[in-house]
Amino acid sequence: MGFLLPILLALLASVLGGFYLLGAFRQRRPGEPPLDRGPIPWLGHVLEFRRDTAKFLERMKGKHGDIFTVQLGGFYFTFLMDPRSFGTIVKEARTKLDFSKFAQHLVQKVFGYHSDHRFPQMSSNKHLMGDGLVVMTQAMMSNLQNLMLHSVGTGDNNHMPWNEDGLFNYSYNIVFRAGYLALFGNETPKSTESMEKAREVDRVESQELFLEFRKYDQLFPNLAYGVLPPGEKREAERLKRLFWNMLSVQKVKTKENISVWVRDQQQEREEHGMEDFMQDRYMFLLLWASQGNTGPAAFWLLFYLMKHPDAMRAVQGEVEEVLKETGQEVKHEGPFINLTQDMLQKTPILDSAVEETLRLTSAPVLTRAVLQDMSLKMADGSEYRIREGDRVALFPYTAVQMDPEVHPDPLTYKYDRFLTAEGGKKTDFYKGGKKIKYYNMPWGAGITMCPGRFFATNELKQFVFLMLTYFDFELKNPDEKIPDIDTKRWGFGSMHPTRDIQFRYRLRF
Repeated sequence: MGFLLPILLALLASVLGGFYLLGAFRQRRPGEPPLDRGPIPWLGHVLEFRRDTAKFLERMKGKHGDIFTVQLGGFYFTFLMDPRSFGTIVKEARTKLDFSKFAQHLVQKVFGYHSDHRFPQMSSNKHLMGDGLVVMTQAMMSNLQNLMLHSVGTGDNNHMPWNEDGLFNYSYNIVFRAGYLALFGNETPKSTESMEKAREVDRVESQELFLEFRKYDQLFPNLAYGVLPPGEKREAERLKRLFWNMLSVQKVKTKENISVWVRDQQQEREEHGMEDFMQDRYMFLLLWASQGNTGPAAFWLLFYLMKHPDAMRAVQGEVEEVLKETGQEVKHEGPFINLTQDMLQKTPILDSAVEETLRLTSAPVLTRAVLQDMSLKMADGSEYRIREGDRVALFPYTAVQMDPEVHPDPLTYKYDRFLTAEGGKKTDFYKGGKKIKYYNMPWGAGITMCPGRFFATNELKQFVFLMLTYFDFELKNPDEKIPDIDTKRWGFGSMHPTRDIQFRYRLRF
């Protein structure tokens, strides 16, 4: 037995050393936030966090206050829960905090994309704002018309048939497909012998793409956390290869009307020597980043308008006024209305309805890696030390968007919450008597704020415009309850409902 003792001691030392490296014995140092390692070495609280992020963070806030550090899957995350202190994170993000490391790890796991070169966000900003946004908005309009209005004028004006669908499926389908076509281009009439056949090909191919994308989208949360069972993991790999092929650089080059944004992103990587197969993977990343959240948001926006007649009337009136100002009229056998960027900037009521929808249903976790030991100053004047290698995170959904002090009656949809009494955009929101800058954060904040937010907002508004002007639609059950949020998707942007809502719709012409 004597020879076993050294072996057992060595094994014990190895296990203890492993736990030490995994952070199992980490202790709170003076000046640091409250530390909660969780019940399981290395994993910490990750199981509860994944099960219901919002509920977990509310529990931690009740236990520790507005700042605390928790262990999640081998990393330590310091969460700030007071929106008055968010400015500190945004300011420090320029020098001491880094988003790219976390993002690079995620996109490699989920999309198979990796690059050692950091491409500046400015190359995206110039196409997703200003004149570039005008062009992309026009392309979105054209493709929405093709998908939604291609059968206008083909039936009896007095007996247009009702169609039934799930509102989530319908909204996600239309907005995703139109956005995809606006970015990645259309079939050329030259290849199909006519414009109408080319448009039909766009409708068919985009539908096939959407059906496959939904399969991947449903796997996404568990894929991101690395907990897919073997069968679903194989399915995720199959879908990745499918999208790498469908969105390959060579196939996209055969299209016309490719957005300058997508073309520049591809050319920039080609000029830096990136191989085609990795560019194909980046195209898949672009598709998900640009279209993975807008469709679900379109569902919530339309559903809330349908559930709140006062909101629907206000938005409907604004839509009619904008069309009247531009001399456009929807009529049988008349030209399609054309929603321009200028028109979409004259909709404060719809803007407020969109922002209220995102406040209620958008829930990203904003995470930054700590590059060096640093201190965070809270709104109450207290200061906390944060260690290099940790993560700093915000979850604006619970920290500010659902805070009753910032947004009274936060669970209720109020389409005019972001309107002033004069009808302009409201930006004055308060916490503890102090005006806060970050009162709604569906797009993030600071230098990493989503560059595509203006295009995404335009997509939502164009979709609602066309629904209100060309369609009659209604819930099959007028008393339909608001569905619960799918808690598995906390942290990934626009939330999905736990069930679809049946509705019916028909063209007016």
